[in-house]
Amino acid sequence: MWRELINDFLKDLNAQRTRAFLTILAMTWGTIAVVLLLAFGDGLGTQMTNGMMNAGNRIMILYGGETGMQYEGVPKGRRIQLVEEDADLLRRAIPSIEMVTPQYRATVRLTNGKTSLNTECEGVDPNFEEMRRMFPAAGGRFLNPMDVAQQRRVLVLGRTIATELFGQAEPVGKTLLLEGIPFTVIGILQAKLQTSMNNGPDSWRAIIPNSTMRTMFGRQYVNSLVVRPGDPSRQAEVKQEIFRVLARKYHFHPDDERTLFIWDFIESEKINRRITLGVTIFLFGVGFLTLLIAGVGVANVMYVVVKERTREIGIRLAVGARRRHILAQFIFEALLLAFVGGSIGMLFSWGVVSLVRLFPSDDGPMQFFGKPILSPEIMLMTAGILALIGLLAGLFPARRAASVDPVESLRYE
Repeated sequence: MWRELINDFLKDLNAQRTRAFLTILAMTWGTIAVVLLLAFGDGLGTQMTNGMMNAGNRIMILYGGETGMQYEGVPKGRRIQLVEEDADLLRRAIPSIEMVTPQYRATVRLTNGKTSLNTECEGVDPNFEEMRRMFPAAGGRFLNPMDVAQQRRVLVLGRTIATELFGQAEPVGKTLLLEGIPFTVIGILQAKLQTSMNNGPDSWRAIIPNSTMRTMFGRQYVNSLVVRPGDPSRQAEVKQEIFRVLARKYHFHPDDERTLFIWDFIESEKINRRITLGVTIFLFGVGFLTLLIAGVGVANVMYVVVKERTREIGIRLAVGARRRHILAQFIFEALLLAFVGGSIGMLFSWGVVSLVRLFPSDDGPMQFFGKPILSPEIMLMTAGILALIGLLAGLFPARRAASVDPVESLRYE
C-alpha cells in the first residue's frame, strides 16, 4: 500500500512540477521563518537574562530608609541605618536565606606608577563572587575568608580598569596604591555582559575585603546588605521575614515599607522572562502565518490534483476501492509535500544557526544579540505545526475526492 501511495505521489509531482516546486519552496521558506525567528528570539532572550543576572544572580539588595509610620511612641521620619552585624542576624534568624553579605562602597583613587584614576570600590565578603557573578579569570582568585578575617590589603580588579592601570602587563601579584596604601592584586574579573548595573559596570570596579574597608574608612554603617534566598520562588516570604527581623531590632512597624528599600533582582528576572515570552510569541506568530500561507499552497495543489484525477477516482471507486483509501492517498500526498519542504527548511535553518554561532559574541552587536539557540523544543514544535498544516491542507481536498460520485465522475472530462 505504501509503495502505491508513493508511486501516486511521484506521478502527481511529475504532472504538477511547477506547482509542486513552488509549494515545496513555500513550505521551505515558512519553516525557515518559524525556526530562525524562534532560534534568534530564544538566543536574544537568554542573552538578556544572562546580562541581567550578571549584575545580580537572584539576589535582593537592602538599603536603609526612614520610618513612614509612628510606632511605639516614636514619630515617623526616623532614619534606619544598617550595620554589618545585621548580615549575621538575618543569616541566623531566616533559614531560607542562602547567602548574605554586607556591602561598603566608596570612590577611591588607584595609583600604579604614574597612572592614577578614580573608581568605585566595594568592600564585601567571599559570597559576593557567586551573588554578583564576579568570577576571576584564570591565574587569579576572588576574596577568601582569610582575607576578611585578617583584614588583608588585597583587591580584585575589573578587566577594563586593570588594563588602564597596567596596560598589557599581568596585574595579578603586583602592588598598587589605594588611597596611598599598598594593596596586592589577587585577581582580574572575567569579561561579562551586564544589562543592569549598580553604580557602573563591574569592569570598572575594585573589590576589597569588607573588614579592610571598614577599618580603612572608619565605617560604622554599611551601604547595603546583599541577600540571596535558597529558593527564589520564596522571595516574597523572605522579604516579609527581613522586615519582621529588622523591625524587631530597630523598633519600626513590620508593614512600614519605607524603612527598607529592596532592589529585587529576582522580580526583575521574572519580568524579563515575561518580556522574552511575549517577544517569542510575537515571532512565532509571524513565522506561523508565513507557514500557514504555504499550507494554503499545498491545499491548492491538492485541489488541482483532485480535479484532474476525478475520472480516475471514479473508476477506482466503481471497481471497489474504499473511500478511506482515497482519503488516505490525498492526505498522505499533502503530508509528504509538507514533510519535504519542512525537512529542507530545517536543514537550511540548522546550517544558518551553526554558522552564526561560530561568530564571536564577546563584544560588538553580537554581545547583546546573543547566539541563536536551536533547541529540540523548537524542532519538535515546528514538526508538529508542519504535520498539522499538511493534515489540514490534505483533509479537505481528500474529502472532496472521497465524495466523488462514480457515475458522474465517469462522464467527467
